[in-house]
Order: sequence, then C-alpha cells, then structure tokens
Amino acid sequence: MGTDHWKHADPRPRRRRDPDNPYRVFSTGIDTTSPRYYLAFTDGCGARHCLEIDKDLFEAFDQFELEDISQMHRIDRHYEQSEQTEISLYKRAACQLEDVEETVFHQLEAEALYRAIGELPEVQRRRLTLYYFDGLTYEEIAKLEGCSYPAIMKSVSIALREIRKIFPG
Repeated sequence: MGTDHWKHADPRPRRRRDPDNPYRVFSTGIDTTSPRYYLAFTDGCGARHCLEIDKDLFEAFDQFELEDISQMHRIDRHYEQSEQTEISLYKRAACQLEDVEETVFHQLEAEALYRAIGELPEVQRRRLTLYYFDGLTYEEIAKLEGCSYPAIMKSVSIALREIRKIFPG
C-alpha cells in the first residue's frame, strides 16, 4: 500500500494521540460493503509505512488507542490535582490579583482622590458623593435636597471640574 491512504478521511472522530504512540489506524469505505482497514506508522528510520490489516486487528488497535487516551486523561487529572501551586492557581484565577506595586499605586490614587473630594465645598461634596458613591440619580438627589434637576447637574459638573484641577489622574 502507498502512503496516499494517510490522506483519506476516516469516519471516526479525530482523537488526541499520545506522541509516543507510533501507530495510527484508519479505515476507508466504511459505508460500503467492503470496508478496508489500515495500520500506519513511522519506523525508527523515519520511513512511513501503511499496511492493510483485518477488522479484528483494526479493532484491537482501535481499543488500544481508546485505552491510551483514557490513560492520558487520568494522568492529566492527576497532574491537575497534584500541581496546585500558587503560580498554577494564579494563572487559572478568574480575577487576576494585582501585584504589590499596583496595589500601592491604586491606594495612593484613591487617597489623593478622597483628599480632592474633601477640599470641595460641602454642597458639591455631598451631591457628588450621593451621585457617584451612593448611586443616586440627579432626580433622586434633587428630590432629596428639595432643589431642581439642573442645580444638581451643575453642582456635580462643577465638582468634577474642580477635582480634575486638583487630581488630574
């Protein structure tokens, strides 16, 4: 048999293969009355070979492949459970932790922002806090403070402009 059989489509789904397994089995004409079964392999010299085999031998190699895949999955699960290092857990984390420098930088930024908010006039500070930190809408703040929507919007807008002057970050 020539090596052209390597290119024929096998109706079986593609399988993960152990890189140490030199054998590959495939079939052609499975939907016909005379299916053919093949064993392909690369020998130690790197030459490819393809041999036609009978159905029993094909099924034995096919079963071996399935058992080999099952063993690879067991090994993967073992490695997965045994290699629970800090680095492997960090790589799989849904939310990546930030390193010390990022944490310190964000803390310093937050402190500067709170200082800038603290320097605002009391009315602007209160309205800005209600809007951004308490999640109230301009309408809710206006109703709470007994003033108009445009007054709240203008107050929050001025407060943001002042914060940007003090804290450009």
